Amino acid sequence: MPTSFTVVPVEAQGEERQPAERDGQRQEEEEEGEEEDDERDRGSGDGVARESSPFINSAEMDRGNIYEGKNMALFEEEMDSNPMVSSLLNKLANYTNLTQGVVEHEADEDSKRKEVKVPRMGTFIGVYLPCLQNILGVILFLRLTWIVGTAGVLESFIIVFMCCACTMLTAISMSAIATNGVVPAGGSYYMISRSLGPEFGGAVGLCFYLGTTFAGAMYILGTIEILLTYISPSAAIFKAEEVGEETEAMLNNMRVYGTCIIILMAIVVFVGVKYVNKLALVFLACVILSIIAIYAGVIKTAFDPPDFPICLLGNRTLSKRSFDVCAKFTESNNETKTTALWRLFCDSSFLNATCDDYFSLNNVTEIQGIPGIMSGVLADNLWSAYSEKGSIVEKKDQPSVAGSEDTKMGGLPYVFTDIMTYFTMLVGIYFPSVTGIMAGSNRSGDLKDAQKSIPTGTILAISTTSFIYLSCIVLFGACIEGVILRDKFGEAVDGNLVVGTLAWPSPWVIVIGSFFSTCGAGLQSLTGAPRLLQAIARDGIVPFLQVFGHGKANGEPTWALLLTAGICEIGILIASLDSVAPILSMFFLMCYMFVNLACAVQTLLRTPNWRPRFKYYHWTLSFLGMSLCLALMFICSWYYALIAMLIAGCIYKYIEYRGAEKEWGDGIRGLSLNAARYALLRVEDGPPHTKNWRPQLLVLLNLDSEQLVKHPRLLSFTSQLKAGKGLTIVGSVLQGIYLDKCTEAQKAEENIKALMGVEKTKGFCQIVVSPHFRDGISYLIQSAGLGGMKHNTVLMAWPQSWKQTENRFSWKNFVDTVRETTAAQQALLVAKNIDLFPTNQERFTEGNIDVWWIVHDGGMLMLLPFLLRQHKVWRKCKMRIFTVAQMDDNSIQMKKDLQMFLYHLRLNAEVEVVEMFENDISAFTYEKTLMMEQRSQMLKQMQLSKNEREREAQLIHDRNTASHSAPAVKASVAAAVPEKVQMTWTKEKFVAEKHKNKDSNVSGFKDIFNMKPEWGNLNQSNVRRMHTAVKLNGVVLNKSQHAQLVLLNMPGPPKNRKGDENYMEFLEVLTEGLDRVLLVRGSGREVITIYS
Repeated sequence: MPTSFTVVPVEAQGEERQPAERDGQRQEEEEEGEEEDDERDRGSGDGVARESSPFINSAEMDRGNIYEGKNMALFEEEMDSNPMVSSLLNKLANYTNLTQGVVEHEADEDSKRKEVKVPRMGTFIGVYLPCLQNILGVILFLRLTWIVGTAGVLESFIIVFMCCACTMLTAISMSAIATNGVVPAGGSYYMISRSLGPEFGGAVGLCFYLGTTFAGAMYILGTIEILLTYISPSAAIFKAEEVGEETEAMLNNMRVYGTCIIILMAIVVFVGVKYVNKLALVFLACVILSIIAIYAGVIKTAFDPPDFPICLLGNRTLSKRSFDVCAKFTESNNETKTTALWRLFCDSSFLNATCDDYFSLNNVTEIQGIPGIMSGVLADNLWSAYSEKGSIVEKKDQPSVAGSEDTKMGGLPYVFTDIMTYFTMLVGIYFPSVTGIMAGSNRSGDLKDAQKSIPTGTILAISTTSFIYLSCIVLFGACIEGVILRDKFGEAVDGNLVVGTLAWPSPWVIVIGSFFSTCGAGLQSLTGAPRLLQAIARDGIVPFLQVFGHGKANGEPTWALLLTAGICEIGILIASLDSVAPILSMFFLMCYMFVNLACAVQTLLRTPNWRPRFKYYHWTLSFLGMSLCLALMFICSWYYALIAMLIAGCIYKYIEYRGAEKEWGDGIRGLSLNAARYALLRVEDGPPHTKNWRPQLLVLLNLDSEQLVKHPRLLSFTSQLKAGKGLTIVGSVLQGIYLDKCTEAQKAEENIKALMGVEKTKGFCQIVVSPHFRDGISYLIQSAGLGGMKHNTVLMAWPQSWKQTENRFSWKNFVDTVRETTAAQQALLVAKNIDLFPTNQERFTEGNIDVWWIVHDGGMLMLLPFLLRQHKVWRKCKMRIFTVAQMDDNSIQMKKDLQMFLYHLRLNAEVEVVEMFENDISAFTYEKTLMMEQRSQMLKQMQLSKNEREREAQLIHDRNTASHSAPAVKASVAAAVPEKVQMTWTKEKFVAEKHKNKDSNVSGFKDIFNMKPEWGNLNQSNVRRMHTAVKLNGVVLNKSQHAQLVLLNMPGPPKNRKGDENYMEFLEVLTEGLDRVLLVRGSGREVITIYS
């Protein structure tokens, strides 16, 4: 969209310097700023040039210019972070797109710090020709004729069209990505990693690297095949000693020569890449001349077909390597003489010799191998002729008499097929001939206008090569005899290259041209692949590859070159071009698939930064290209496809777990955000079903003065309870004003996140700064989370120091938090003695998790031990459930019902019913209550100094302790905790106990009040509550003192707020003497169900 800009000049008042002086200073400052930029980029730890360096937050902006005038004084305090538009535009004008990774072929690294004056290339030289050279290659010259002969013109057309359509759709997607901002050199790897993130980028980048490396092996194998088959067959080291060993001998020759050539090429690349680049145009000229020679030869066949006779025995094609005359015998001076062909099929040279059955029954005929474009041979070549391995190449519609089936074929001069052929295999062999479309984007750093040149040049190159391939298929089928097309190594035409027989003026044009082009392509692969590996290594996303980021002083990737040569050698040892081609097809197809995915994802997400200059793309085209790539992978070879995907998957997971954290603004992050938004909107519909309920925790942490977590074990317990599932929000409150405390808040968040990483707590961190600590906790409980992803449970530590006078508000905050969770219908977990809880590294080998189920509050008490036992810390602990029976309860029936309930819940636990009968309120209870009320009164009414307050509290404590140790009180305490808790009630015992208690109550109260007159003034509600706490504590201690964890129902705070401090005392008494306690207060809704 064209946008109009108006530049308004503003005269700076008081500017007295001359323009020349001002410009000189500005230039010096710019150079200095550029050097600082470069130093910063060079010194970055991950080796990646910082994006946004020419844009915002550049501390190296021209500060002298910023403060020159007074017109912009209003903005001068923000100039350090927000530069002037004029400075920004000046920086952008001088922004040079440095190559990612290394700048090649620089003798002195410091020279690149100066202004780089590189001749920029246009579309034709920079993109079109390199793509043309990379696409056209070994398959065109060595295998295309054989593919046409085997698959037929129609099926070959389908193969080529599918592959070309795949690369064209990929080029459209690639053009969109390449024109969406500045693309440093790095080609497909850079584009995918910045579009799909480091995991996908690393996986696909390495796949592309492996594809390029195996392509180098394929080109080298093609070079040797041309050398040993068509140029100099006598140069073979291994010869076939017996019939049928020709293929094995050829493969061994490939291995030996391939190893030598790869060593030679590696040395050439190591010594000087500039020579390879200079020879690139020579190699390209060879390719273009060869193609022109093919088209010239086709035109010539229309009026003067070349003379390449083929010898047929019946309908079987004969190899002319072993004989000259295509006849059984010849007439010379009225004398019949047998030929060399006769001697190959018969046991002697005489006419009465015993000959091969098929040879005797069929005639030898000679036909033209290249009848010409006007001959109508196209109709014969339209259909496929797939065959088994080792079968004879036969001409259709040729008369033939079948001989004896027992005849041995070995040793006879037939043309045999060397591999079994079928449609999908041919797709795998052909696909490498359309790869190479990334050549232009790899050079984006050297282009004059990359955003214009890459789409135009790449699409034009693909269109040109697609036309060449499709036209060659039709022309080969129209000009060349079918048996010659199926003759892979040209044995029927005296060992000539089949394409060469069609070429004009001589077959040697094609042979020499293809030899040099395959050599050049091999060198280019060995040059490009190490640089790609070096770029991946310097990005730092794959830790074990970092060594390959180093190289020579001038940036040459030495270690990467050695690894590339080693992987290339694997392809050489495979030795068969037809076996190597499908391997690299997989890697290239996977790379192209992810290019299409990147474009489709970015388009569908409508990311604000997605603004490609190339407008002729659509997500449907990208999706079609991606589907076609995936289909072609499985068409070529389903097991190779699975192996390639497994390799990419392993690399992806490795980078995800071990790789460096990178934030590249990638599309997958955007996709995650979109998916999260969609899921949140779906979850918003209503509360989760009981079957889906799990504790979504808000963990309230306390921080010390250094913003460090006071109780790290709370996070350990969180990870044990959650095991990485569900939502965890770790929150904390800083007291103060946000403007003053924002730095401390950031520090606190970093500390908490670091601790979450150590404790393996997966969740989110939220820090609230509030003038009052109490309000901050309230904000967290109300507003933490988002939409349906809100917490339903609050986890906090018991305030151990609530009794300390200088911390008199901690208990008030705690009680208010309990009330607020109840009001918000959220569950509450309070961990007492949290510092005694186990770390994630500890293991309990035995012990119990005891649940004291006193009141039903939704079943959380049952669910929590089950969740804890999923974690390895608690796995070997047994679960025990205790419930309390009152006087009117049938404890035997209660136990049976509870066991049945647990059976339906699918929980394994021991069950015990504990009976608590009514008895007198003990003197210990009265003393506890009295001490609690006196302490409360003292803190409310006495306005004493801190020291006096502590002294007074100590006196009260001493007095109560003394009275508590009286013999009568001891007897009462002993009575309060019975030695034996009865486990069942009979009717008689129930009636007797009831009457006994009724009679003893009156006298008991009288006796007690006679002992201590001040007890009569106590609040009877508090006495009853303390009585319950003391009795229940005694029962729990009796049964669960040695349990690894005790879970208790947490009673609610009193409705009358005047008794809040008493509530804390009740809870303290209730849990006294226990090591690890988790007080549980349910949310009021069912969280566990017996239904499936």
